[in-house]
Amino acid sequence: MAIFELDLPIGVIAHSSADPQRQAALMADCVAGALAYAVQTHGTASLVVSGGRSPILFFEELSKRELNWTKVQISLADERWIPTGEPASNEGLVRRHLLQNAASEARLIGLYQPADSLAQAAALAERALEQLQRPIDVLVLGMGDDGHTASLFPGNPNLAHALRPDCPERCLPMQAPVEPQARLTMTFPLLSCARMQCLAIQGSDKLETLRAALHADPLQMPIRAFLHSPLEIYWCP
Repeated sequence: MAIFELDLPIGVIAHSSADPQRQAALMADCVAGALAYAVQTHGTASLVVSGGRSPILFFEELSKRELNWTKVQISLADERWIPTGEPASNEGLVRRHLLQNAASEARLIGLYQPADSLAQAAALAERALEQLQRPIDVLVLGMGDDGHTASLFPGNPNLAHALRPDCPERCLPMQAPVEPQARLTMTFPLLSCARMQCLAIQGSDKLETLRAALHADPLQMPIRAFLHSPLEIYWCP
């Protein structure tokens, strides 16, 4: 099955690339263009990205794009509640692979906060996100095989609240089904306000997950909440 065979909602755009390197380059060109336009139009730009292994090529490509990175804020859709020096830290991943080359001058607003509890860490992250320009200019999401995105996991007690269109919090504590379980995630209203929204996926299994999500309840497959215009889906085999 190819991505163009999916019955996508009106306004959702699909991009297909031959391989991960070409996918990363195409996304980097589009994201860099949107950030440059935001800087030119508003004086600053905000970019929110996801972690994990999949975005590494995209981060490295984007880091080479020339634009006024001193005017760009970068933050994370979600974070593992572990020190940023740990290998699994999303902030650490961004620092290693995106905040280099031309992008080394961008400003990072991290979610990880040392605290006595995950709830306290979420409250501190909420305060840090007051600095993030809204609406977000560019959002780049990923998707798990269970249909989660960011750290919006099916079955989580906080999920229904986090997906509320009027959720008052920008960041909430979450529990993942895998280690490290303690997570912090941006909520649906903050994420969905982004002017440009991208979903990056690879492989036939992710296409099957996406197909299932198109007909699912967002509480069962949270990515469903984001499958609407102005989403752009970037896929490669």
